[in-house]
Amino acid sequence: MSDSSDDDVPLARTNGHASAPTISKATDRAMDRAASKARPAPPGLSIRNGPVAYDSMEIDSTPNGTVKRKSRSSIGQSINYKDGSDSDDGAPLAKRQKASRKDESDSDDQPIARKNGGKLPPSIRETGDTSDDDDEPLGTHLAKQKADIEKTAAKEAKAIRSSAAKAKKATPKKTAVKDESDDEPPAKPKKRQSNGVSSSAKKTNGVKKEDSDSDAPIAKKGKKATLKAAAKATPTAKGKATTTKKAAKFEKEESKDSDDEGQEEEYRWWDAPKKEDDSVKWTTLEHNGVIFPPAYEPLPKNVKLYYDGQPVNLHIEAEEVATFFGSMLHSTQNIENPVFCKNFFNDFKDILKKTGGAKNESGSRVDVKDLKKLDFTKIFDYYQDISNAKKARPAAEKKAEKAEKDKLEAPYMFCKWDGRKEKVGNFRVEPPGLFRGRGEHPKTGTVKKRVMPEQVTINIGKGAKVPEPPAGHKWKAVQHDNKATWLAMWQENVNGNYKYVMLAANSTVKGQADFKKFEKARELKKHIDRIRADYTKELKSEVMADRQRATAMYLIDRFALRAGNEKDTDNEAETVGCCSLKFEHVTLQEPNTVIFDFLGKDSIRFYNEVTVERQVFKNLKMFKKPPKEDGDDIFDRLNTTQLNKHLSSYMPGLTAKVFRTYNASFTMSQLLQELEGNNEKSIPEKIKLYNDCNRKVAILCNHKRTVGAGHEVQMEKLGDRIKGLKYQKWRNKMMMLDVDPKLKKKKGAEFFELDADMNEEWVKQHQKFLVEELKAKITKKFEKDNEKLQSEGQATMPEKELKERLKPVAELEAKHKKENKTKKVEAEGKDPSAEKFTATIKKLDDRIKTLELQSADREGNKEVALGTSKINYIDPRLTVVFAAKFNVPIEKFFSKTLRDKFNWAIQSVGGDSTWEF
Repeated sequence: MSDSSDDDVPLARTNGHASAPTISKATDRAMDRAASKARPAPPGLSIRNGPVAYDSMEIDSTPNGTVKRKSRSSIGQSINYKDGSDSDDGAPLAKRQKASRKDESDSDDQPIARKNGGKLPPSIRETGDTSDDDDEPLGTHLAKQKADIEKTAAKEAKAIRSSAAKAKKATPKKTAVKDESDDEPPAKPKKRQSNGVSSSAKKTNGVKKEDSDSDAPIAKKGKKATLKAAAKATPTAKGKATTTKKAAKFEKEESKDSDDEGQEEEYRWWDAPKKEDDSVKWTTLEHNGVIFPPAYEPLPKNVKLYYDGQPVNLHIEAEEVATFFGSMLHSTQNIENPVFCKNFFNDFKDILKKTGGAKNESGSRVDVKDLKKLDFTKIFDYYQDISNAKKARPAAEKKAEKAEKDKLEAPYMFCKWDGRKEKVGNFRVEPPGLFRGRGEHPKTGTVKKRVMPEQVTINIGKGAKVPEPPAGHKWKAVQHDNKATWLAMWQENVNGNYKYVMLAANSTVKGQADFKKFEKARELKKHIDRIRADYTKELKSEVMADRQRATAMYLIDRFALRAGNEKDTDNEAETVGCCSLKFEHVTLQEPNTVIFDFLGKDSIRFYNEVTVERQVFKNLKMFKKPPKEDGDDIFDRLNTTQLNKHLSSYMPGLTAKVFRTYNASFTMSQLLQELEGNNEKSIPEKIKLYNDCNRKVAILCNHKRTVGAGHEVQMEKLGDRIKGLKYQKWRNKMMMLDVDPKLKKKKGAEFFELDADMNEEWVKQHQKFLVEELKAKITKKFEKDNEKLQSEGQATMPEKELKERLKPVAELEAKHKKENKTKKVEAEGKDPSAEKFTATIKKLDDRIKTLELQSADREGNKEVALGTSKINYIDPRLTVVFAAKFNVPIEKFFSKTLRDKFNWAIQSVGGDSTWEF
């Protein structure tokens, strides 16, 4: 039994409905007697194939696509340079706020499934999804596979520790070096700390927590440096001078050290010796700051906002805010969202009040009280006309504009980091507009104010030239923090988040962060069996704090739940994770089904049904025991900080989020090892094998997404492409008959028949499509040639040239008409022969097979976020090893952007197909 003290763990934060500090054996027995005698389902897998969508916005639809993830900035009213990740939640439990009890029709605490008559997605049992190789349901099949993988993990962990112990024993004592990852317990147990971790657990784990290796900005140190105001000059002239000066400096440096850019020696940091002080990120740092968005251009006098049918005049600030809403009337998902409209209108009225209000043409004040009476149509039409005009510009004009834009941005795109040229990621300050948010964010529609230089802090090397702020402005501060990896920082007004200018995803710093993340997950391999054994034992602990912690660890490990942070519910969306689950977020169905329904990361709905071990089900039932009610915390004696502190006793730097990376990578490693003997398959087949493994990882680790609105349309188009190739195949067969009619008897009449999924009506429709496609292709080529002639100052071709070029269209139409009438296809091409047509049919068969594999892949991926797993949780070296072992180009799995991001993985593993996670 643990000796955790209740004094260190606050009671429930809401209504005073706290869980008892201990669980008596009598209570356990009473709950067992009351339990249903129904046979529990096998634990460990989602049983509902629904939109578990906390990752749904981060998925690419192509095998090698990239995704953008929004940064998780820390939230607060005072500046904080610490990482705002799951593991850095230091708020006391006593300060965790309960969501206020609202009217049921408008409550954020109400289970999402009950809102608006929300229909739940079908379960696996309802859809009848089965595995490819037998009639066993896919869920059951994967649950067994997951159980086998966990057994393998336990064996590997014991083998690794045994090997390490033997190696240490064989090492002479004189030269023995302390290994931080060694699993030998210390001679004396540590004193129990105030995080609810038992002394027995400390004695068993015996690992001293290491300092964080986070790359997040650290707290400010020393005095804040400020710049004096720039010399008086007109903004336009000064701005141009500054830009020209920076561009000239950049061009000079480029010509000096980048003439042979492609031949520049690559910095192989993964081969470099480890720094003694890992907290120091750079010695020298030079950069040119940030680019601010252009100033607002007022509307023409004839473009007005209308209120109650009458045009109104606005102050320039109010007019700009009006254009934010007016320019997005086409975005119905926003302007038809009541929360979006309400927040915008409240902010708009505040701006009107601040700037003197709206006035009619006679100068009298207009009292704007109703958003429905505001007419933004003229503003929308004005911006639509501008957009259409931009799209219709000649290619040469677009090219010239892009060249000018590139020239302006060139000085900001790269920095000098310890003398190396590194690409900067987001050097543009976000323009003002309306905050969209993700999911059901309560502040959607709020006005994002323009960021001024006076809000921006610059981080740069001491000896480097500080970037000049725009004319008439100054920076908020300039500092020289070499333990921070950001170049500039400011606070936005909507959520109070801090925004950072960081290096690009393919930079050394980002690569090192990824490398550390995956190495930490590999380190977890050594300890996973002990961690699982410990929390399984503590699921029956008599100490409530220990039992809650063990249950949370089970859910995080088995179902990839995020740990969760404390939330400021007055200013933030009611988003939760495992440790902050509330009473209404968890529904229990006997004998061991748990339904999660809450807003997860980025306010995106997490809905999932899972089967759990009976003891876990019993514990959750106990944690929800009356008098607890909606708004009360499930884990009222646990928070993320305590959980991560406990985990660090097993392994330095271990936090809850490492489990997601470990489970995805280890599972993928095991699945890929099972693919031996498939090297003779074609490249498309090998790609599908990889994607099948990736899909299993996504399902097992619960990385799902909602089915995209365009999925069915995409699948239909892909099906049409396949049928189109089958039609070409049929035409080639008919041409074979044209050159050798005897083949019909030799090969049989069936060989020359149309496929079952095609009929004469479809053939006619497809022929019409082919005619239109050819016409569009010729017309587009004609227009492009004319644009080129125009850009070169030459006379353009007349319309009669287009008519001449379109003659093949009429010929194709006539050919189809004749074929449909005669039921014969004349042989085409030079020296046609049955052998040539047979070779063509073989090529078409290969293309059809490839597209059918792609079709099966896409259909299988429609509810699974492959990109989330592959990009963020599966060690990229596993993909590199697969590509090397099966002779598949890495380009088939990683786009150019991802190849740059994971260059360290590609280079460090190279062609070594023996590397293991």
